Amino acid sequence: AEHHNMPGIASSATSVVIGHVAGNTTKIRVGSGGIMLPNHAPLVIAEQFGTLATLYPDRIDLGLGRAPGTDGATAWALRRHMAQEDNFPRDVVELMGFLGDAAPDQRIRAVPGVGTKVPVYILGSSLYGAELAAQLGLPYAFASHFAPAALEQAVDIYRTHFRPSAALDAPYFMLAVNVFGAETEAQALRLKSSMQLGFARLRTGQPGPLPRPVDEIAAHVDPAMLRMVNQALAVSVQGPQDAVRAGIARLVDRFAPDEIIFNAQIHDHAARKTAFAMAAEAMASINRAEAAE
Repeated sequence: AEHHNMPGIASSATSVVIGHVAGNTTKIRVGSGGIMLPNHAPLVIAEQFGTLATLYPDRIDLGLGRAPGTDGATAWALRRHMAQEDNFPRDVVELMGFLGDAAPDQRIRAVPGVGTKVPVYILGSSLYGAELAAQLGLPYAFASHFAPAALEQAVDIYRTHFRPSAALDAPYFMLAVNVFGAETEAQALRLKSSMQLGFARLRTGQPGPLPRPVDEIAAHVDPAMLRMVNQALAVSVQGPQDAVRAGIARLVDRFAPDEIIFNAQIHDHAARKTAFAMAAEAMASINRAEAAE
C-alpha cells in the first residue's frame, strides 16, 4: 500500500516493492493495496504495472485508492492538489485504457503496458469507492480492517448498483480482516496490542514503527481512545485455531465475500507467519465444509 512519511510503513515506492516480492517468488499473485492514483499520472502507473506484468505474467494486480496516503504537508510535497481527487473516476478509466488494447489511431501508448490488461481493483473505506466500483464494473475491496463503519452499506451499494463490464460479469467483493492467531486467547490479545498501540499513537499524532506488544493494553491507552481503536479494529479474528475459524465463518456468513484479505500487524515475524497459517487453515476448513454441503 502506498503511504508516505509514515515510519511504520515501508511501501512508499509501491511498484518497487511489488517487483522485489514477485522476483523472489514463483507462483503467488502480487498487487498494490493500493496505489493512490491522484498522486500520479495514469500513464506512469500504466507503464510501471505494465512493466511488472511483462516481467511476471498473470501474477500482478493493481488496486487503486483515492486517498492521499499521507498527511497534508506531505501531500503538497508530492505536488498533489486536493482537487485531483475529483478526477479519480476519469483517471481510473484513462489508466485502464492505457493497459488495454490500443486503438489504431492511438498516439500515446504505455510501453510496456498496452495490451497487458492488468486486473484493476477499486479500494475504499467509504461509499464513494463502492459506487464507483459498481458503476465501472470492477472488483471492490473495502478497508474493513481499520475503517469498518460503512461496511454493510458499502457492500449493499456495490452489489445493488453493479453494472457488468468487460472486466467483470458480476460483483466481486473483497473483505479485509485482521487476524491475531496464537495458541491461547491471552497470547492472541497480546499480539493484537501492537496494532492497538500503533493505531492509538497514529491518531494522536505520534506515528512510528509497529510497537512491541504489551500484556495489559488498558494500562497503555486511555479508555476513550481504546474504545475508538477497538471500534476501528472490530473486523478482527483472534485466539486459537478454533476461534479463528469461528470468527472467519461468522464474517463469511454475514457478508458473503468473494475473497478475504488478511492483515496481521504482529510485531514478531514468526508469530505473524503463524497467524497467517492459521487463517489459511481456517479458510481451507470453511471451503471444505461448503463443498460438502
